[in-house]
Amino acid sequence: MLGSFLHSALYYLVQGMVLGLFLFLFYKGNWKRLASVSAYLLALLLIDGVGRGYVLHYFGLNSIEYFYSYWLTDVALTLGAFLLVCTFFHRACAIQEEKMWRFIRLFLVFVFVLVLGISAFSLSRNYGNLFSKFMFEFQQNLYFTCLVLNTLLYILMQQIETADDELGMLVCGMGLQFAGPAASFALKFLMPGSGFAESLMDFVMPLCTMGMLLTWFYAVSRMPKAVRIPASKRLVPAMAARRQVA
Repeated sequence: MLGSFLHSALYYLVQGMVLGLFLFLFYKGNWKRLASVSAYLLALLLIDGVGRGYVLHYFGLNSIEYFYSYWLTDVALTLGAFLLVCTFFHRACAIQEEKMWRFIRLFLVFVFVLVLGISAFSLSRNYGNLFSKFMFEFQQNLYFTCLVLNTLLYILMQQIETADDELGMLVCGMGLQFAGPAASFALKFLMPGSGFAESLMDFVMPLCTMGMLLTWFYAVSRMPKAVRIPASKRLVPAMAARRQVA
């Protein structure tokens, strides 16, 4: 009883934070500039808030209807998170590293096809357990993939010395979103059938989402939006100053 109450409280708290951040972006006029973030927040509101909320309200947390709706909608949200990471890669590379972005774009497509292929292979062996086996493995694979890609993106940003502090915080927020669920999936894999692992996932996921939303709010409200200036452009003022001195 207490666990169900806490789960519901966290659920509505997360939805309130998502709505608040979305309205903040709209009020500040940043929803177009951060179109991918706004779209992801809107997806959380419509899919996780309205869709799951409707099923949760009418059928209950432990109902089979909520179980099916949860996994189906989670696929959509995970795909949305993957696309969001792709847009972060594009933002990090598009200003100066256009050739790098073309390579990374092909790499991201390859990674997605690979994850889809591995999941399809799992489906061919467990067709009778579509939701209990295939959907779980697909979620696990995609979560771990997003976590790795997000980490690689952070490392890439350090290598190209970008000064886009806002993007850095957005990427850190996504890291929080992926790390907790990935660890929960790993625990569930190590402890199959464990009620503790199931209960832990129910609390870790919303807490990680709250951490992501708080980090994003700080990014869009406090962090500067500066980007790295190309080396060729930085040399122009310096050369002009030397000529004046001479």
